[in-house]
Amino acid sequence: MLKTMQKHGVTLAVFAALATGLTAVVNELTKPTIDRQAALQQKALFDEVLPADLYDNDIQQSCSVVSDPQLGAGDRHIYVARKAGRPVAVVMEVTAPDGYSGAIQLLVGADFHGKVLGTRVTEHHETPGLGDKIELRLSDWITHFSGKTLAGASDASWAVKKDGGQFDQFTGATITPRAVVNAVKRAGLFAESLPPQLDQFPSCGEQP
Repeated sequence: MLKTMQKHGVTLAVFAALATGLTAVVNELTKPTIDRQAALQQKALFDEVLPADLYDNDIQQSCSVVSDPQLGAGDRHIYVARKAGRPVAVVMEVTAPDGYSGAIQLLVGADFHGKVLGTRVTEHHETPGLGDKIELRLSDWITHFSGKTLAGASDASWAVKKDGGQFDQFTGATITPRAVVNAVKRAGLFAESLPPQLDQFPSCGEQP
């Protein structure tokens, strides 16, 4: 009986080792394909918030890590767009911390002169049928930031209409659009302050 149990135990151990090894091999073989698909999806998203003809560098390879409360808590990635070597715009990872159902993750493209070039929501938990209209697949509301210019931190037009601003709120849901508008405004102001600091930030993958 003991020998039989030992034999089964060895057999199970061998199968477990083989399965683990096979999983590792499959993961190693598929990783380049997965990475390529992720890069393509990221580039497609960048093209939605930043006109491709605005820059000529590989923006995905021009990534820096920043930590600034205007973008949200913790480290954020920013991607600097350059034309003929000159910085012209930036794509920023941004968090609106005060959504109705928690933090809203955004991608914001802006130049360095107060103009927002595009905005997309990348993650949220807002109420279906109400706050989720920040998603492009449900509404074009998020596209209304494109081409809007900030006139400084005191620009009162950067608010929802209920607060005297230019942006629509949703019927039955004001907290969500208000949070997004405020987050995009902060990101635009941060972008204006960027040019003198660009060389100070560590590249993505480096230790600060």
